[in-house]
Amino acid sequence: MGTPLGDFIRAKRDNIQPESFGLPDHGRRRSPGLRRSDLATRAGISVEYLTRIEQGRDRNPSSAVLSSLANALSLDAAERDHLRHLAKITGGACAGRGQPVPPNRHVRPTVLQTLHLLEPGVAFVTNRLGDVLAYTSAFEVLMRGIGLLESGTPNLTRYVFTDPRARTFFPDWDQVADERAFDLWLGPSAETSEWFRAELAPLAGKQFTRRLNRHLPPPHVPLRLNHPIAHELRWQREKLELPRTDAQELVVLLPADDATARAMQRLRREPGRILRAVT
Repeated sequence: MGTPLGDFIRAKRDNIQPESFGLPDHGRRRSPGLRRSDLATRAGISVEYLTRIEQGRDRNPSSAVLSSLANALSLDAAERDHLRHLAKITGGACAGRGQPVPPNRHVRPTVLQTLHLLEPGVAFVTNRLGDVLAYTSAFEVLMRGIGLLESGTPNLTRYVFTDPRARTFFPDWDQVADERAFDLWLGPSAETSEWFRAELAPLAGKQFTRRLNRHLPPPHVPLRLNHPIAHELRWQREKLELPRTDAQELVVLLPADDATARAMQRLRREPGRILRAVT
C-alpha cells in the first residue's frame, strides 16, 4: 500500500525525462520517466531503500534522505515544502484524535478592511478547503449568475467538482480541478482535510478521487473564465497567505490582458454591490 510521500516521489520520477538530467535513454521501459535506479544513484541511496519508501514500507526517512531526494528530483521551493509536509503525514506526525476542528470561518476586521481598500479590484478571502469567506463587490459582479455564490456557504472546491456549470465557466477545468484537489493537502489541518475529502468524494466521483493521490503541485498559469456576459476573461492570480492562526489566504485576480480589463470595466457598470463577509 502506497503513502502520500511514496506516491509523490514516484509521480515526480515518472514525469522526468532521463535526457533532461543528462542520462542516456535505455530504450523500451515498463513505465515512463526516470528509472528508480537512476534516482537512487542521484540521491546516493540504495534502490532497495528507495523501493521501500515508494511502496510505503519505510514511512520515516531521515531529513538527510528527504533532502537528497529533493535535490535528485530537482524540486523547487514549493515542491520541497510539499515533500516535507507529505513526510509528516506519512510518518503520522499530523495524525489527530477525535473529531476534526472546524476550519476558521471568521475573517478578521483588518482583513475585511484590506479587501475594502482593494476595491474596485477583484479579490476574495478563502481557505484551502475552498470556502469563500469574504469578497469585494467586483468579485461578486464577476461571479454573478454562475452558481458559486448562490449557496449560503459558497465553496469553490465543491462547486468545481459537483456543479455542471463549472465546466463551462472554467475552460481549463482540468487545471482548476487539479489545483483544488492539491490545495486540500495544505488545508487548515490534516484531520479537517480528510473529513472534507471523505464528505465530497461520494458527490464528486472519480474526477475528484483520482486526483487525491497525485500529489504533484499543478503549474501556476493564468486563470481563464468563460463568462456568460463578458465571454473569455484571463486573469493573473496573486495569493497572499494570512497568519497561520487564520489558516486563510487573500486571493487577488489581476487582468492578464487589456481585453479582460475592458470587459471588467463594463461589468462594473452593473448596479453596485457592497463588500460582504460570508458567515
